Amino acid sequence: MPEKMRATIFIEPGRIALGEKPIPDVGANDALLRITTTTICGTDVHILKGEYPVEKGLTIGHEPVGIIEKLGSNVKGYQEGQRVIAGAICPSGYSNACLCGQHSQDGQSHPHGYKPMGGWRFGNTIDGTQAEYVLVPDAMANLAPVPDGLTDEQVLMCPDIMSTGFGGVERGNIQIGDIVVVFAQGPIGLCATAGARLRGAGLIIGVDTVPERLDIAKTLGADVVIDFKTADPVDEIMKITGGRGVDVAIEALGTQKTFESCLRVLRPGGTLSSLGVYSSDLTIPLGAFHAGLGDNTIVTSLCPGGKDRMRRLMNVIESDRVDLGALVTHRYGLDQIEEAYELFANQRDGVLKVAITP
Repeated sequence: MPEKMRATIFIEPGRIALGEKPIPDVGANDALLRITTTTICGTDVHILKGEYPVEKGLTIGHEPVGIIEKLGSNVKGYQEGQRVIAGAICPSGYSNACLCGQHSQDGQSHPHGYKPMGGWRFGNTIDGTQAEYVLVPDAMANLAPVPDGLTDEQVLMCPDIMSTGFGGVERGNIQIGDIVVVFAQGPIGLCATAGARLRGAGLIIGVDTVPERLDIAKTLGADVVIDFKTADPVDEIMKITGGRGVDVAIEALGTQKTFESCLRVLRPGGTLSSLGVYSSDLTIPLGAFHAGLGDNTIVTSLCPGGKDRMRRLMNVIESDRVDLGALVTHRYGLDQIEEAYELFANQRDGVLKVAITP
């Protein structure tokens, strides 16, 4: 086994580069994963642009599919050579937050057991997955075996965007027959659209402006799509609902405009489920907020993680309840990572997700 590996390193805001790092040592509770496929996320672009701060020199990326290369001495129930995934959120499993089901807010290093976004470690507080190898901490809480019949690309969405999109649907508490709108049909919004259909929504409205994304939204469950460049989505949604508004509005972009639009189309008592990563302060318009008296609920979500979450998502794929294969639009080798970032960050050539193979 070599001593060094290639890794995508955050140099400074505006610059990442492929470099060399030592292959990590494996602690007693860890597993070393040889990456077979990973991808780039919108959050990685926030890091690249300096909109989300991480330490210089960090390996970025948080969506691993791979093979167990080495297991720590305490790790039971897995085998070296086994094909697995781990979630973008890799909780310790033992903090107070984890034990009450809030794995994403894992505060393992704090006596009180909570830390905002503490479960997001890969490419945030520890080296991530856009590399030849990644060290998976607390492996027994995080490694999920991949069923033999599924390809890397079929499960590539599970670690983050499928879990995030479905999480927004679950947090929105969509009921059978609900009217749901998903603002932005990027990868996470498309997963939310698919999740809304699985939850039994009666009418699903997708909002975007990229024709290919609107087409995919229709295949994944959107009954109506609105191009926000040709029509005002708030006006259109209120017309479609006869002035009532929607039961659940899902915000999947992370901008003031989409957040505000979600508020404006909610019926009294409806729920705004926010999935966006915001780069500046949000303001709440008084009228859309009904002066605080509209019985509306605003919930936020960070991608649920842990091995059982990954198992459940792979079950959905294995049983053909949803097919997210169309989301992988481009493929690159790890040595082309800077080219892949340039494409993805600038949203060129109809890109949705890129598959990166070392």
